[in-house]
Formats: sequence, structure tokens, C-alpha cells
Amino acid sequence: MIKIFPFIFIILWSSAFITTKPIIDNSDPFAALAFRFFFVAVGFLLFSIYLKQSILIQKKHLIESMLSGVLFHGLYLGGVFYSISIGMPTGIAALIVTLQPVLTNLLSGPILNEKVTLKQWIGGLLGFLGATLVLGFDVGSGIPLLGLIATIIALISITTSTIWQKKLSNNLPLSVSNFYQAVGGCLFHITIIILFVEPYINFTQTFLIAMSHQIFLVSFGAFTILMLLIKKNSASKTVSIFFLIPATSAFMAWFFLGENLTSLDILGFVITTIGVYIATRD
Repeated sequence: MIKIFPFIFIILWSSAFITTKPIIDNSDPFAALAFRFFFVAVGFLLFSIYLKQSILIQKKHLIESMLSGVLFHGLYLGGVFYSISIGMPTGIAALIVTLQPVLTNLLSGPILNEKVTLKQWIGGLLGFLGATLVLGFDVGSGIPLLGLIATIIALISITTSTIWQKKLSNNLPLSVSNFYQAVGGCLFHITIIILFVEPYINFTQTFLIAMSHQIFLVSFGAFTILMLLIKKNSASKTVSIFFLIPATSAFMAWFFLGENLTSLDILGFVITTIGVYIATRD
């Protein structure tokens, strides 16, 4: 069963790119994310109670889980949502974040004492090359400086969060850990709203459909699978599948939204798939 999880994760995580734009078209990014992770936290809380898993945990584990949530749900998603909301081309933002597996490979050795093999480096480089071909270099101009900074912060945050999550050894049940991570993310965005933002949400039908998708399929589904994969595999192997996300998102945009899919995109998808296979096979 575990072997099919990466494929489910790729599909669910990639689908989030289809619904991000409708969300930020109807809200400010931080209000949307605070709203999202409030309901995600409630969902994981109820699930933990249903499974009779205690949410009363040690202070050390509480801080670790909430910090992971701040890094992943707060700084990473906040950086991506904010950058797109101020005009950062989605393709450029995705390309920068796609550097995560390369950065993780660089850091997982000295921090986690993981051995990053030559085939993982080759696979990673092929994955990045394929992702670049899919995104192309004609994704738009006029990159805002703040958007670029926010995306780089997002890249550093998701890399740090992945390594941090792998380094933790608290063995909390996934639902309990995800509950506190969602609380951490929600509190982060509420803090940003209090200090810097005038929040607004237009509860249109489009917003509600897109938000429901991100709450149930992405936060409950894809994120839980990601945490499971990080727990079961090395950090460097786990993040290699992220290279497939730009290609899969492009295919979804072609299929559902009628966006153009060129032969170069298809070539990039093939190269990326080969790279991920090389990087993750035993």
C-alpha cells in the first residue's frame, strides 16, 4: 500500500496549484490560510478524538510539532500564496520551490547523516531539468522583488521543515502531530493578520469549492501522506517526488482548464519521471 502513496500524493499536491488562484482572487492570502488551517486543525482534532488518541502531549513535542507547522503551513504556504497574490508568475514561483529536493540533498547529509548517493544526485538533476522544460522560460515578466523574496523564504522553509520533521523522534500519532502543526500554521497567519494585514474573504461559490478542495484533499490527504513518507523514507528520497509536481500540474491545467501543453512540456515530463525513478528506486 505504501508504494502507491507517492502517486496519490503527487496528484493531490499538484491539484492544489489549480485551486490556489481562485482562492487568492477572492481573499487575501493570509486570511485564506488562517481560515483553511482553522478547519484543518478542527478536523484532525476530531479525528484524534475518534481514534481515542490523546492530544495531551509533552511540552517538547508540542513545541516541535507547532514549529514544524509554522515552517510548512506558515512560511512555506504563506510565501507562495503571498508571492502569487502580488503578481509573481505562478510558473516562476513553482520553479523556485522545485529547487527543494536539490537543497534537501545538500543538507540532509550533514544534518541527518543520510548518504545521498550519486544516482540520487543524477536523478535530482534530471528532475530539475525536466521541471524547467515543463515550466519553460516564457512564463511572464515583471517579477516583483517582494514576490521573489517571499518565494525564496518559502523554499528555505519547506526544506527546513522536511529535514526538521525527519529529525524529530517523538513518534506522535499522525493525526495528533498534524493537529498541532495545523494549529501552528493557523496561529502564524493570525499573527500576520493582526500585525500587517487587513483581512478579507469573499465567500463566493468559487472560493468555497477551491477552499474545500485544499482543506480535504490537500491538507487532510496529501499532507498526511507526505508526513508518512518522510517518516518511512529518507528525506532526500521523499522530496525527489516533488520534481513531478510541476509537470503533473501542467497536465492537469491542460486537462481541466484547457491550457496549452506543448511537446516540450511532454519531453520535460518524461525526463522528470526518469529522474525521479532514478533518485527514489532502491
